[in-house]
Amino acid sequence: MNGADKPESVLGNYPNPAPVIEALKTLIDVMFPGKMSAGPVSADELGIFLVRRLSEAWRLLRPEIERAWPFRWTGAAARTEHRKARPKRAHAEASRAMDVFFQRLPHVREMLVEDVRAAYEGDPAALTFAEVQLAYPGLLAIASHRLAHELYRLDVPIVPRIMSEWTHAQTGIDINPGAQIGHGFFIDHGTGVVIGETAKIGNRVKLYQGVTLGAKSFPLDKHGHPIKHVQRHPTVEDNVVIYSNASILGGDTVIGRGSTIGGNVFLMESVPPNSLVTGKHPELKVKQRSAE
Repeated sequence: MNGADKPESVLGNYPNPAPVIEALKTLIDVMFPGKMSAGPVSADELGIFLVRRLSEAWRLLRPEIERAWPFRWTGAAARTEHRKARPKRAHAEASRAMDVFFQRLPHVREMLVEDVRAAYEGDPAALTFAEVQLAYPGLLAIASHRLAHELYRLDVPIVPRIMSEWTHAQTGIDINPGAQIGHGFFIDHGTGVVIGETAKIGNRVKLYQGVTLGAKSFPLDKHGHPIKHVQRHPTVEDNVVIYSNASILGGDTVIGRGSTIGGNVFLMESVPPNSLVTGKHPELKVKQRSAE
């Protein structure tokens, strides 16, 4: 790696976003065969298709993870935490991370099947499961997130964020790869949804467009820099529905299971299970215009 991780650093031997994004598309094609490639995949060809796509994903992703690996100790945040450098082990550790990541892919697939079902059952406009798989931006966002999150859990630097920000650009849905999301997750419409790094979302949760699960504020170290790895974003328990443009902020904010949060609500405190939270309706004035 060329030089220290600084704002003015020249991007030398850093991970290349292009193959990372191509690998992500390839892995999404493994999760939903034919979604990202040209044309459908027949049952007879499925085995060969999966082997080829997995091999291609490995070829694309493996070198970029190795390039990213030194940031575990040379990155700006890692230096403030005084992480011990292990340059001689970078190749072996990156290979191990790839092995573990690929072993987790069947689990990711199982989670995504439940997400497809949640979208179909949660949207009366969905007429087929195929429609959900091929067309719903929320499914693309959660598929990308579940893959990026597995790399995040393995402490792979940079690469998960490249994946999530490509998806953000494609869908308008911004999910930090660190967010923990349970099964049966559905984002309806999707545009403008923001889910922060330390958010925790339970099972069978449904969000509408414009929802923010964000931070109120965050502690600073003695140099005035944000302290990393602390809970800054809300916890949303099982079976919660959050309607459009609601903002829920703070690491100590917990939305109890079975609750419904109404549209445009601004919430910075916990609510107990089975709550209904709504804002006061604004006063509306309707005037009859004279006909011209």
